[in-house]
Amino acid sequence: MASSQRSKLIGVIHEATNSARFVIYKLPLFEELFSHQVRITQIVPRDGWSEQDPTELLAAVRLCIVEACYTMERAGYVVKDIAAIGITNQRETTVVWDKNTGEPLYNAIVWNDIRTAEMMDSVLAHQPDHSPSNFRMISGLPVSPYFSALKLKWLKEKVVAVRKACREKRCYAGTIDTWLLWNLTGGPQGGAFKTDVTNASRTLLMNIETLHWDPQLTKSFSVHPDMLPEIRSSSEIYGYIKDNCVLDGIPISAILGNQQASLVGQRCLKEGQAKNTYRKGCFLLYNTGTRCVQSSHGLVTTVAYKMGKNEPAVYALEGSVAVAGVAMNWLRDNLEMIKDIPVDSEKIAGSVSSTGDVYFVPAFTGLYAPYWRKDARGIICGLTSFTTKPHIVRAALEAVCYQTRDIIEAMKKDCGINLNKLHADGIMSNNGLLMQLQADLSGIPVLKTEVHDPAALGTAMAAAQAEGVDLFKFDADNRGYVGIHAHHETFLPTTTEEERNARYTKWKMAVQRSLGWAVTKKSDAMTDERYSLLASIPAGLFLAATFIMLVLSERR
Repeated sequence: MASSQRSKLIGVIHEATNSARFVIYKLPLFEELFSHQVRITQIVPRDGWSEQDPTELLAAVRLCIVEACYTMERAGYVVKDIAAIGITNQRETTVVWDKNTGEPLYNAIVWNDIRTAEMMDSVLAHQPDHSPSNFRMISGLPVSPYFSALKLKWLKEKVVAVRKACREKRCYAGTIDTWLLWNLTGGPQGGAFKTDVTNASRTLLMNIETLHWDPQLTKSFSVHPDMLPEIRSSSEIYGYIKDNCVLDGIPISAILGNQQASLVGQRCLKEGQAKNTYRKGCFLLYNTGTRCVQSSHGLVTTVAYKMGKNEPAVYALEGSVAVAGVAMNWLRDNLEMIKDIPVDSEKIAGSVSSTGDVYFVPAFTGLYAPYWRKDARGIICGLTSFTTKPHIVRAALEAVCYQTRDIIEAMKKDCGINLNKLHADGIMSNNGLLMQLQADLSGIPVLKTEVHDPAALGTAMAAAQAEGVDLFKFDADNRGYVGIHAHHETFLPTTTEEERNARYTKWKMAVQRSLGWAVTKKSDAMTDERYSLLASIPAGLFLAATFIMLVLSERR
């Protein structure tokens, strides 16, 4: 086939929390042709810590590229038809490396790592009224272990190699997109040290209005601006691949954090549209257009995308649920209630018509939006002698829906607009019972996308439309323009408003009971008052745990 007759292709690197993937799309319909995926090793040095090896992440991406391109060429396509590459990535996860050698100075600290919780005190000690919300107007974010700034502060203070590299001005720091971009475009030999606005907006170091690193924020977290990459738009040519690989010479023309990329892939490009991604955690983004809406109800303000150097930034309100799929893993691995999560969770939970008034708040590492309570811990309440395993599994599914409703309610208060539908994606969205429960408990239709990987699709769209690539044009009014991926499965509410509000009230009661469990000593920077851990396990919690184990032993 002549080169002029062949369709142009777009490649996307999707480096997620659990896996790396390279996907090749065929224009003009963004048909997914080929992909390769590799699992990423999760390193857990101690409770609450989560790390990954940056060299493994990079090697996994390189392997995915080689394998996907090999498959593509065997099918009769050629690599030179790939017009551009996009990168989408797990956000907040932080890497530090030696800019002269390219060697990581420590493992990547993953977004859900909570080791920096106590370090918050030293930062807040210098703020009026010690409030975690003092930087919200500048960054859109509360002070939290979730974001990159505290991770960087911890690395500088606790890791000798990082501290030494900072003194010698050879330390580079960035999120996963920057680590990949720098390495793939030459590394120490002139690699592009850049990030995009969506990833930068998750660091707690960027000014949400100016879209530049903010001096007050970098000073507060003891981060020197020279360590940080240049902030660019989400869709432009940042550099060309120079990595001794099959893609050498091809431009990298899109970078989006994976949740923002999913918003684009779901084509939620108009103000008032929202999507929720159901994975290990949940991530609900609500497009607020070019308005930078500051939340007063516990949500974070983030950049949704900026589709070109001269295009305006589009903003979103976001609520993050720390534990969604993780709760299913816990039921499988810790309690052995289920074996195969995709099959058993729906089947077992569907064997009962309700939870039997059982509520499960899976606050294993605290609660994120809209509560932001790092002292919360998981509880199961409402247990009776009639409670069985299916009730608890169903309660775990309902917990995902209630936490999502918490965020929807906060968005309603912040924007004054009722959400009329919710777009859903992520591996947990394949659970039909979960999607129906979400519709029933939130009172709005849920549209589950048939797109396999909306984040990769959104990134491909951004890469194709970048100036200098010019193979696609965004049109927010035309939801059908990506024709092959335009299908949704719709779940409509089947409950009355009175019923769902009564159940939601009990959920809020359960949440209140989860607060204040993780009582730790405050640092001297905040106060001299000492706190001690609870001297004994409360009787109620002991009885609940005993009951669960009895249920398990009877079912074996």
